[in-house]
Amino acid sequence: MRYDHDSGFTVAIEDPSQVGEARRAAAGVAASVQLNETDAGKFALLVTEAATNIAKHAGRGEIMLRSIDGRDGRAVELVAIDGGPGIRDLDRALSDGYSTAGTSGAGLGAFSRLATRFDIYSLPGAGTVLAARIEVDRGRLPVTRDVDVGVVRAAKRGETECGDDWGIVVDETGRATLTVADGLGHGGSAAEASRRAVEIAAEHAAEPAGAVVANVHAGLRATRGAALAVAELSSTGSSIRYAGLGNISASIVSPGESRSLVSHNGIAGHEMRKIQEFPYEWPPSALLVVHSDGLSSRWELSRYPGLLLRDPSVVAGVIYRDYSRGRDDALIVVVRAAA
Repeated sequence: MRYDHDSGFTVAIEDPSQVGEARRAAAGVAASVQLNETDAGKFALLVTEAATNIAKHAGRGEIMLRSIDGRDGRAVELVAIDGGPGIRDLDRALSDGYSTAGTSGAGLGAFSRLATRFDIYSLPGAGTVLAARIEVDRGRLPVTRDVDVGVVRAAKRGETECGDDWGIVVDETGRATLTVADGLGHGGSAAEASRRAVEIAAEHAAEPAGAVVANVHAGLRATRGAALAVAELSSTGSSIRYAGLGNISASIVSPGESRSLVSHNGIAGHEMRKIQEFPYEWPPSALLVVHSDGLSSRWELSRYPGLLLRDPSVVAGVIYRDYSRGRDDALIVVVRAAA
């Protein structure tokens, strides 16, 4: 059984002096999963290039950094987000050594050369989102079927801890249980509630989604409480059973269609009138998108040509950039069944 969770940092890039801050944060994230010197150096280079591009071309943006230490491997990931002019000639920009930012010349080509995984989405006049990951120790535990997960998670401005949290458990058959929690309020107490919700859900991941919600509700009574969503993803990758309490939004998005998943009112740990599981089909081409109320639920992927097919972290970054409310903790998790 595999349990995936992460920890990370958000670095606002509003002037060139913050490039160094992003590079130092990258070193800390790499150290947290004990990357070797070579991989840590690659990650620092990629973060520096991404931050410099934002400062030079977009003026402002954000670098999301996260470390992943799961049962089947370790990884570090960056998601660089800006609302700048976009990239008009993406093929040229991706040529190794091409750089218009006045940097060392590594350019965007370094991302595809150095990263284990890399993807980018850019529209002229609408900004750019890129995601790059360096993975090590893949395959420590064999899994029949995996899921591809993208995450963007940011604390409310002025807070040091994000009150939203998530986790996913994948068993030996490929069945996965995804949990997303939004602790009531902000700051340390909210973070404690959401973190505990994810931990309890992981302990009961072998149970049906509704039972997981019931166990989390019972275990959060001594905390501030949290909105909660639990999605049980079948081992065949064709269906989802979903149960939720409170104002976490979830949708299954496929070409030409977006279907919202149903939650009941309540706060896990404090108020729960009803738990109910709802079954849904999960088409092979579809994404599961789950997010806290730090993001507006009025997004539509159909507004972004080709985005549905991009890396889940890129999808999460675009939705976060364009639909974050900016006054709350924010978490968005995007899941695709891996082929």
